[in-house]
Formats: sequence, C-alpha cells, structure tokens
Amino acid sequence: MSLRKTLTAVNKPGSSISAGNLTNVSEVTGSSSKITFRPRKLRKVSSDPIIVITASSPSLSTKSAVDLALLHLKSSDELLGALITTHNDPPVFESANPPFLSLARSIIYQQLATKAAKCIYDRFISLFDGGESGVLPESLISLSAVDLRKIGVSGRKASYLHDLADKYKSGVLSDELILKMSDEELIDRLTLVKGIGVWTVHMFMIFSLHRPDVLPVGDLGVRKGVKDLYGLRDLPGPLQMQQLCEKWRPYRSVGSWYMWRLIEARKTKLSK
Repeated sequence: MSLRKTLTAVNKPGSSISAGNLTNVSEVTGSSSKITFRPRKLRKVSSDPIIVITASSPSLSTKSAVDLALLHLKSSDELLGALITTHNDPPVFESANPPFLSLARSIIYQQLATKAAKCIYDRFISLFDGGESGVLPESLISLSAVDLRKIGVSGRKASYLHDLADKYKSGVLSDELILKMSDEELIDRLTLVKGIGVWTVHMFMIFSLHRPDVLPVGDLGVRKGVKDLYGLRDLPGPLQMQQLCEKWRPYRSVGSWYMWRLIEARKTKLSK
C-alpha cells in the first residue's frame, strides 16, 4: 500500500496487508492457528443494549469467516457495503507465524521503510539456527546488543527485543497465553513490553492473530478512511470512531481493512 507517510508499507499477496509492514504515526511521534474469543460483554457507545461476542466468533483465518464478515458489513452499513462491492479481491489474513516471532518482527519493522526493514529482518533471521523457526526467547536472549547492532538493529530496538524475550522467560507472556487472552488482556499485557504500544497490539491482533473485531482508533489510515467514507469535515477522534464504526461489530477488523484500501485507491487515483 502506498501510504508511506502513515503506513510504512503493505505486502500484497493477493490483496492481503501485512502487519509488520505498517507504521503508525502516533507511535512514531510518541503520542499516545485459529483464535477463539472468551465470552465477554462489550458495551456499545450508544444507548443500545449490550452486544455479546461469544467464543464461537470466528477468527479471520478462513475464507468462510471472511465471507460471513462481508455479508454482515454489507447489510449493516450501506456506504461500506458499496465500497466492498467495488473491490473484487476480498481481504486475506494468512500469517501463520507464532506470536513471539510476529512481535519480534513488528519491533524490527517499526519506523522503517519496507525495503530497509526486510533487509534487517532477513539478517536477524540469519542469526538463528533453523531460520524463523529458531527465533525463540532463549535464543534471542543469547544475542547481545552488539550482535544485533551489527546487523542494523538500533540499540533501542535491541533493548525492546530483549525485553520481549525477558517477558517470555519470566512467564509474563507466552504464545499459549497470548492465544487465550481477550483483546483487552492483550493490550494490557503486551504494552508492558518496551517499544510495544496500543497501535502495535492492534495490528498484531488483526494481522497475526486474525481477531475479527479490532478497531485501531489511533491509526491515521483508518481515520482518514472513515473521514472519506462518511464525508466528514475533520479527522474523527477515538470516540467518534467508536460511534461511527459501531455498526461494523463484530467485524471491525475487516471494516478497518477496507479503510486502508479506500485511502490506497484515492492516492492511486490522485497520482495518475
């Protein structure tokens, strides 16, 4: 995707977007497997009754789950439905990396252009026996900050990677725990890691865990998409985002994906 000022980049295997290739402006400047959900109640911003999302809510790992999401979004939001109809290729959420590897990759990709980030990530992977399958907390801890700086990882990011590995070693985090956590628990627990903010967690939940109902209210691309979709004068803030996108539940992740597509299409049209 060509949102290089707001999103670092986008992988496009088919029409999919990769979390590791996105960079949030708010985090840069310093502001602010199939997955099942634990039963929980989510209170709507409006005065409508409580919506209950149960453990049967599907992840977005399968085509049938994505198809179900599209049917819901088309029926619940006429404007979004029209946008969906204009895009022939549905979203694909196909990352199968374990959580620890996905989080390490997210840290490495932060604030970097895609090409530079991939180069450093490939060097990072080369440090481990077995490639990506060898990227484990204990093997990462064994690498010094000097080792990481030699391949282009900044000293600050090296400290973030070591803190992530330490959180796994101490039991604060594990792949098993992450897969069982609710969205709220993930935000609370993962933001304990140095260098991981709410935006990074949102991207991780959408593109690595394939959670269906994540609304990244701080993402500039999604905010711009909502602004254009609904003809707003100004960029919506978090509360307005929640209110406007409430009708997308329980598939706000897919709605957000189309906001990135909307902005991409607008930028492509303007560049011609």
